[in-house]
Amino acid sequence: MLNRDANSLTAIRPFRAAAAVFLLLPVLLVGACGKNETKVAEEKTINVQVNTVETKSLRPFIETIGSLKAFEQVVVSSEIEGILRTTNVEEGAFVSKGALLATVEDRDYASELRRVEFALKQAEATLVNTKAEFARKETLYKEELVTKQQFDDVFTRMAVADAEMERSKAALAIARERYAKTRILAPMAGYISEKKISQGEYVRNGTPLYTLVQTDPLKLLFTVSEKDIGRLKVNQDVQFKVDAYPDREFKGRVTILYPTIDERTRSLMVEARAANAERLLKPGLFAKVMLYTTEARDTVVIPVTSLLYEGKSVKVFVVEGDRAKERIVKVGNKYDDAMEVVEGLKGGETLVVVGQQNLAEGVKVHVAR
Repeated sequence: MLNRDANSLTAIRPFRAAAAVFLLLPVLLVGACGKNETKVAEEKTINVQVNTVETKSLRPFIETIGSLKAFEQVVVSSEIEGILRTTNVEEGAFVSKGALLATVEDRDYASELRRVEFALKQAEATLVNTKAEFARKETLYKEELVTKQQFDDVFTRMAVADAEMERSKAALAIARERYAKTRILAPMAGYISEKKISQGEYVRNGTPLYTLVQTDPLKLLFTVSEKDIGRLKVNQDVQFKVDAYPDREFKGRVTILYPTIDERTRSLMVEARAANAERLLKPGLFAKVMLYTTEARDTVVIPVTSLLYEGKSVKVFVVEGDRAKERIVKVGNKYDDAMEVVEGLKGGETLVVVGQQNLAEGVKVHVAR
């Protein structure tokens, strides 16, 4: 009998334990839910750093690339035939306008000049004598002491002598010009970029001798996208840098807006003139160009690093009270490490500059000092 009761108690104990667990389960679940509700109620705070949005006086500009070209480039050629007697300059030399570049053997031209000068003197003497004779015959003809035929004859000889003197004068001018051309002079100030001949060579009319380039001022050629063409005009200021002098900034001024757009690149060629008195700049240098389109104006600028890009949208976060507020902005020019904001912000607002990647609209923030 005792064994049967003991067995019954042993069988009942597991059911009692299960019932106890079943009864305690709602209590445990309630406790667990209470803990979760406590966790949800604890709002997360994001640490950020902020700056005050600044308004600065800046000049709007267009940024592009270009290259430097010689202001003028001239091929100096011989205008007469002969042996090149001297070459006075070499490549790389700077020459002033009118400097002697080379000479052609001038003996034949000097001899021709002397012959024409003598012929002119003879023509002048003949004309003087003929005029004197004409004056005498004219007086005699009026007194009817010579015939009309004799008078007409001397008049004709005087006209011929006069024409001969004019011809001799023209021949002398040509001879002098040809003699002068034996001295080949620089047509402008500039550098000798190429020497094409050597002393002793025979040259003809049109034989190239030197290439001369003018480097002060220089031409700065660059292109502007068609969307910016409406902002262009002659006399706008240009600043540019070249890799050869990374710490220096050079200045120029727009002189020409080309009349047609390149259909391949959809851009317009622009030409500016840049002073080069120090002759540091060289034709062919690559230039990074900033073309200023208007005078300075008040501009809202923010650090480039504060911007967030989502597809085609650009946004930032500002702090209002202890909350983050999302702002969609429209940006303009970049000024070194700062970006112009055209729409969406105004000066004096509190801008998040560190930690904005972790923010969303309305999130609670703590501004780190």
